[in-house]
Amino acid sequence: MSAELSIYNTASKKVEPFVPLTPGVARVYSCGPTVYHYVHIGNLRTFIFEDLLRRTLEYCGYAVKHIVNITDVGHLTSDADTGEDKMEKGAAREGKSVWDVAEYYTQSFYKDWERLNLKQPSAWTKATAHIPEQIALVQTLEAKGFTYIIPDDGIYFDTAKFPRYADFAGLDLKGMQEGHRIGVTEGKRNASDFALWKFSPKDSKRAMEWDSPWGLGFPGWHAECSAMAMKHLGDTLDIHCGGTDLIRVHHTNEIAQSECATGHTFSRYWMHGSWLVEQPTADGGGGKMSKSSGEFVTLDLLLKKGYGAMDYRYFCLSAHYRQYLNFSWEAMDTARDSLKSLRRKTDPLVAKASSLASDNALGWRKRFQAAISDDLGFPQALAVLNQMLKDPDLLDGEKGALVLDFDQALGLKLDEKDERAGTALPGPLAALLEERKEARARKDWKRSDEIRDLLKEKGFGVKDNPDGTTNWFPI
Repeated sequence: MSAELSIYNTASKKVEPFVPLTPGVARVYSCGPTVYHYVHIGNLRTFIFEDLLRRTLEYCGYAVKHIVNITDVGHLTSDADTGEDKMEKGAAREGKSVWDVAEYYTQSFYKDWERLNLKQPSAWTKATAHIPEQIALVQTLEAKGFTYIIPDDGIYFDTAKFPRYADFAGLDLKGMQEGHRIGVTEGKRNASDFALWKFSPKDSKRAMEWDSPWGLGFPGWHAECSAMAMKHLGDTLDIHCGGTDLIRVHHTNEIAQSECATGHTFSRYWMHGSWLVEQPTADGGGGKMSKSSGEFVTLDLLLKKGYGAMDYRYFCLSAHYRQYLNFSWEAMDTARDSLKSLRRKTDPLVAKASSLASDNALGWRKRFQAAISDDLGFPQALAVLNQMLKDPDLLDGEKGALVLDFDQALGLKLDEKDERAGTALPGPLAALLEERKEARARKDWKRSDEIRDLLKEKGFGVKDNPDGTTNWFPI
């Protein structure tokens, strides 16, 4: 039997008990990346939150069917259905085909997914593999009278025919209409109307286009998620996830097109993770991390600077998923040191893990489950873990068993060796690193820098930590 779980529902704007459509089963859809560039750590924070949701559902006894999409066509640079397709933009930037760009960045994303210990979804669904389903969705909406055609542009959804369109995001449709400039989106009946299918230009050939009942073209960004979610999870989902930046346009449009097509509620619950925010800098930088700026932090960069993937996961666990999380290198240092300290306590215990037999041990498990079941309260869950480790009335074997049990939800790989501790530097390089340590101790900064450069030539970087230790890592 599934345990009680409460989650914040963006649709109702309150925390509600989770009651799935089918008892004991949770059907979850997550909006994945647009694979025209590397995902940054802000994107990855959203995927970590969704992984914590998945793990919490399973910890509470639910069977989870989880779908994550890959957007490899149709996402234009403007949410107003204008501009270049992001995939074609990526291809132009790199001088490659759109298909090669999509495959490269999809594989890069999968690599980050695995390194962060995110559970594999039940299925990865690509937009380009579901073109017939998207065409069928548009045909259904067309047959029911919810669409209109803008010649030489595309087929649009008429949001005025869905009276609840503004409800989900609390949109000011009157204000949008008053600020609507006909010259920018000529032919739209309403400022909020959106493209379901775009026509290919007549004077040039697109890299990605498909035949359809309306001629050559490609799907609008929003159609893919509705079509794929309903194909794999049914007309009504239990939970639909994404970042908060998707609420006003993408998810609002998904609800409109899906519910008009089926006549059913599209998703019973909507969950959104908040932004990763870069600390303001002296030159006015900072704010929400985004790819549009051209400057962003990737997981690879974190690894090159000597942090582990689990350090970043721990960093994300330190704040509630609905709160802004301020990113800085100092904050990453704190997360790395905190995880290192935690592992010093848990590593000896895991080897002694026994069973959870005593009332005291079961009580700690109940406290941990209560924390994560209260709208994914993982900062509180980490506090429970640290408090449990200090309990003098628990046997080491029980503590070890609880660490392993808690980590089913935390996903910090506490049952494995530290990802940076599994190998050693080759002998001569280890000697150089030791010599550098001695040089730093006598404040011979010149020799310290020389050795750092020698190690770099051999393919290894070093990072000096505030506590006097040094991490090395391949570059």
